[in-house]
Amino acid sequence: MKIKKTLWVHFLFILILLGVFYPLLFILANSFKPLKEAYHTILSLIPTPFTFHNFSYLFENLPLLQITWNTFFIATVITVVKLVLSFFAAYAFTYYQIKFKRIWFLLIIATMFIPFTVSMIPNYLLMSKLQLIDTSWGVILPQFADAMGIFLLTQTMRGIPKSLLEVAELDGVSQRDIMQSIIFPLTRHAITSTGIWFFITSWNEFVWPVLILKSIDRYTLPLAMQTYISSEGGTNFTVAMAISLITMMVPLILYIIFQKYIIGTFVSAGIK
Repeated sequence: MKIKKTLWVHFLFILILLGVFYPLLFILANSFKPLKEAYHTILSLIPTPFTFHNFSYLFENLPLLQITWNTFFIATVITVVKLVLSFFAAYAFTYYQIKFKRIWFLLIIATMFIPFTVSMIPNYLLMSKLQLIDTSWGVILPQFADAMGIFLLTQTMRGIPKSLLEVAELDGVSQRDIMQSIIFPLTRHAITSTGIWFFITSWNEFVWPVLILKSIDRYTLPLAMQTYISSEGGTNFTVAMAISLITMMVPLILYIIFQKYIIGTFVSAGIK
């Protein structure tokens, strides 16, 4: 009976793995197929014949290097600013005596539950007033603060014994040196995983950039991808799979490298 139960668990686990990895393998296989062949063998994971035509088509018809740079620039700036603001906000909420601190903290956390559609129109009107439509900064500015980052880093800092800071203060160590020499090293893994999380979400962002960016040479990779799967841009399926593969490579590699830190940060935040 125990053996049968174990077999069923393993069978279920294999089905889950297939469900997770099949879409990735589907993208990989179809990005190397000719368009005509792909429609006949769309579910096949072996590209026959194997071709790089879809990738060469992308480089010939899109400023792909510029688009990739736009995506990287936007994601990097958003990540760095979010991390800096989240770190200082978390430090203040954890170690400073602020009036109504708990209420302010709960209000910031509550913003995570506000739908994007509520702030979308005011943000768009503000970017229009600032004349930042069709610019990278129009995408970047409304995303500078993040309640999730403040929450995760605050939960991490709460796990640091306050006695360490008290001893440092008695020795005359400045707040800047405390942050730099004590808090930052102890929260380094949480900062890394939060930064990777910020970068991946910014890299994959579609809705806000599609409202702001109008010119193809200012597009990000997710926007470039939709030009091949929308009714206006046609249905070049295999080219869409090729640009999907390019789009997902950087976040996937980052996640594989730092998955231990990412999972650990969310688990520790939940426990605390």
